[in-house]
Amino acid sequence: MPSLARELRRAAAVVLLLLGLVGFWELYRWIWSSAGWSWPFTVDSTSMPHVWTILKAFGQPAQVNQPALINILLHKALFTGKEAAVGFAIGAVIGFALGVLLVHSQLLQRGFLPYLVASQTIPILAIAPMVVVWVNPKLPSSLQGWGAVAVIASYLTFFPVLINTLRGLQSADARALELMRTYAASRWAVLWKLRVPASLPYVFAALKLAATASVVGAIIGELPSGLQSGLGGAIINFNQYYSIEPQELWATNIIAALVGILFFVIVLVTEHMVVRRAPENVA
Repeated sequence: MPSLARELRRAAAVVLLLLGLVGFWELYRWIWSSAGWSWPFTVDSTSMPHVWTILKAFGQPAQVNQPALINILLHKALFTGKEAAVGFAIGAVIGFALGVLLVHSQLLQRGFLPYLVASQTIPILAIAPMVVVWVNPKLPSSLQGWGAVAVIASYLTFFPVLINTLRGLQSADARALELMRTYAASRWAVLWKLRVPASLPYVFAALKLAATASVVGAIIGELPSGLQSGLGGAIINFNQYYSIEPQELWATNIIAALVGILFFVIVLVTEHMVVRRAPENVA
């Protein structure tokens, strides 16, 4: 019962926060439009549509003789979610593996870590077209297009996982490390019995960041690949008609945000399950 009451309070807090944001949006819109203020931007039906106008757009067709916008966006969200999920998995595995490799070699850390850091200073929009050109021809026909987008998503995913994994593996208690070395424990035993459990809070913190980043990477990756099946294609399409139908682009942004939130929640639930079952919490 206490846990149920706690979850109900959390749900109520989320609902109240959402209602507060909607109220702030409408209040800001009413004050700025009534006063005629133009800083930081002019507020009108194009720059800030009413919330109910955006919500109403979900039930209306984007074009004549087409399904409701919500049906179109859900199909596109599933496509982008597939790309993001694969990219997230690839990036997480690569980042964790590199973290394990680097923690066992100071030489590799000094040699490769600066280049890995430098790779993240290059804008993803500059990398995405090259990845599409390089990767697409090497993929099977069933993976071409969206497979390259998944690789782009993994580019944004692997780095936070790598850095936090490395930091987490290094956070193992020095006395426990010395004790295991005294008992001649192998590196494999030290890794899985000491270093990995100590790194879990760091790894899951990185995975929560990477989960949302993978959705962003997938949407950005769809732009140079020319894919129209995902949210990136919808954003480009509705952006062309923003001046006359702004609510469609805002609706697309809401769906994209919900996909990112869903990825975050999945990682959060997984973290609670894994950490709760950790030996130090079970005992």
